[in-house]
Amino acid sequence: MERHVFDDGGAPRTQLRAAREGTVTPELARVAEREGLEPETVRAEVARGRMVVPANLHHGALDPMGIGLRARVKINANIGSSPTTSSLEDEVDKLALAQRWGADTVMDLSTGKRIAQTRGAILAAATVPIGTVPIYEALERVKRPEDLSIGLLLEVIEEQALQGVDYMTIHAGVLLEHLALCQHRTTGIVSRGGGLLARWMVHHERQNPLHEQFDAVLAICARHDVTISLGDGLRPGSIADASDAAQFAELDTLGDLVGRCWDADVQCMVEGPGHVPLHQLQENVERQQRVCREAPFYTLGPLVTDVAPGYDHITSAIGAAVVGWHGTSMLCYVTPKEHLGLPDAEDVKQGLIAYRIAAHAADLARGGAHGARAARWDRELSRARFDFDWNRQFDLAVDPDTARGMHDETLGDEYFKTAEFCSMCGPKYCPMHNFRDVDWGRLGDLAARRAREVGGAPTR
Repeated sequence: MERHVFDDGGAPRTQLRAAREGTVTPELARVAEREGLEPETVRAEVARGRMVVPANLHHGALDPMGIGLRARVKINANIGSSPTTSSLEDEVDKLALAQRWGADTVMDLSTGKRIAQTRGAILAAATVPIGTVPIYEALERVKRPEDLSIGLLLEVIEEQALQGVDYMTIHAGVLLEHLALCQHRTTGIVSRGGGLLARWMVHHERQNPLHEQFDAVLAICARHDVTISLGDGLRPGSIADASDAAQFAELDTLGDLVGRCWDADVQCMVEGPGHVPLHQLQENVERQQRVCREAPFYTLGPLVTDVAPGYDHITSAIGAAVVGWHGTSMLCYVTPKEHLGLPDAEDVKQGLIAYRIAAHAADLARGGAHGARAARWDRELSRARFDFDWNRQFDLAVDPDTARGMHDETLGDEYFKTAEFCSMCGPKYCPMHNFRDVDWGRLGDLAARRAREVGGAPTR
């Protein structure tokens, strides 16, 4: 597709600046098409900062998408190599798998060797926006975290922007004065970026360099139209630490940074927790929306309990559905390997399936046009189920292959694809089969007779 709008001098305008000037860019028009919205609605939402369209000038394979309150609830999948396992080829395969199973964006969190090469291969193949955390690559170029410098961080941000990265997590909200609030936490700081910056600040007895030089970060992002994802470096990493002073002190700083992004014509979204119990989820979303003036909220999970390692795609999908309902715009998936190791291809699939269910449930709860479309999908599958149209039911499922395989595992013959029962109940006990065999005409006569016996009128 034709990419971007340029000003009279030939310099690119960001999506935010173009929207504010009244222009519906090709990217905004494509988002409107994908969301079933009017182009002017998308333009207005982007102009006010309530929707972002991550679309780096240099990401040629991108099919633009939108993140915000008027869009469908979106899902991000994290992939990336580590110093101990995985390869470039593995990560490209994970990208393909993530796109196949419905990821709306993908973050490349690669560490170790060949970071730039891995990211280049991912960007070349990705039709979805790609995000990164630049401090990871910067750390690979120094011996110790204390050796990081703002010059190096800005250099890496510029290189990644030139390569085509659509959005970047920047932990500019972690301030030196916040660190004392973390000292007595159960799990301290669990963000990799937050932990690195905390170590650097205490060692150098200086403020967070990404905060001090945030204008320089914004200048790079504006040149290439990189969306900033304001990282939550002090997010709670356990239920015991949820909604504490450190988390909310950083959130207040992120609210200030949202305004600075908008002043620089740079799109931004705000990252959120982490680990939060069910009864605090709505409060967390509403507080973020208030403090950050409805900038899109992007949450990791959140996990609603800490007791299920190996099943944290489930504990987090529960929280994700609830925060999506209350106004979170994008959900970062959690895989079964969370807290345990680097996810493999099957973990990526399981995480994405769990989060597609969560996002769909959130769309249903939020209502509106997206809720109506979600409800139609549910209704269509339910009708196929009631009609015992097994193949249609499989086709409509979030994971058709798994649904078909589970059915065929016990009733594999093709005859059973039209049978009016499954192996759970069999033909005799199937309630829907028995419901279909009810003599409804006779039931009407029975109801009328019953009404006369009790002295009332028949109900309809």
